[in-house]
Amino acid sequence: MSEIVFEITEDASDGGFVARALGYSIVTEADTWEDLRANVREAVLCHFDEGKAPAVIRLHRVLDELVSVA
Repeated sequence: MSEIVFEITEDASDGGFVARALGYSIVTEADTWEDLRANVREAVLCHFDEGKAPAVIRLHRVLDELVSVA
């Protein structure tokens, strides 16, 4: 495997970010973007056996915004 993709959303209740891997049961969170990047990397390394982790971690940030027309 060469790549794993995480969907990143902002945590509306507490602030910060939540990262969920697509296709894997890996979830982590952090208060800052820098901490999230480190937590995602650590979570991936813990999830896979040594030497089996993907070479690339892609962070896909999702912005869900409501816009009123009234």
